Amino acid sequence: MKDAIGAQVLGGTKWKRFALVMVPTVGIAGAMTVMMANGVLASSFAVSGQQFKVSADSLIGQTFAQSGTVMVTADGKPHAVAVAGIKTADIKNMCQSVDVPILGLGSLTIVLRAGADTPVHATDLVLDADQVNADALFEGVNIGASAADIQAHANIAGWQKTDKTGTKPEDFAAGDFGQIVDKATLTNVTQTAYSTTAGTMSLKGLSISANLNGKQCF
Repeated sequence: MKDAIGAQVLGGTKWKRFALVMVPTVGIAGAMTVMMANGVLASSFAVSGQQFKVSADSLIGQTFAQSGTVMVTADGKPHAVAVAGIKTADIKNMCQSVDVPILGLGSLTIVLRAGADTPVHATDLVLDADQVNADALFEGVNIGASAADIQAHANIAGWQKTDKTGTKPEDFAAGDFGQIVDKATLTNVTQTAYSTTAGTMSLKGLSISANLNGKQCF
């Protein structure tokens, strides 16, 4: 059997152990990415440092790559993140929320929902997350591949690490650790993330609401 970059996969996989090694950093994009023209657009902007939450009933991703990096947000703080790239993704019942503090009012919560009937479809989806929980099934697994080799073969636009300053994207080096699967199926997904970009995203049944009661996706 061969994996998504053409390398031979040897032996079997103990899925419980694998789930601990390869955290399914499969985020789901939201309002920030709806108007993005391509996956590298995010390189033009500093990351705010405001975390947001995402949940979904399911996500099916084709060509799922993952590595790690440290990003420095606009407030000057470093954050360790798992950076994941998915060539194409279909997301069922997506919800994204962010809680923004408002002086004198407490907080303003913005909630985006889509994909209740027709799944959200995204291409070149790139995610920087520090926590993901899900039930996962991975097919065609390669752990420990060179992230630079994965980057060259998977061709996921925008899937990069940050440079030494933690603020600018750069290509992975040959010795950077990477992991890739041909297909990832996740259910009951919850995630906290700092950044998400996508090349294209189709959101059927999009709904955006705001509240002052702090009610988020989870």
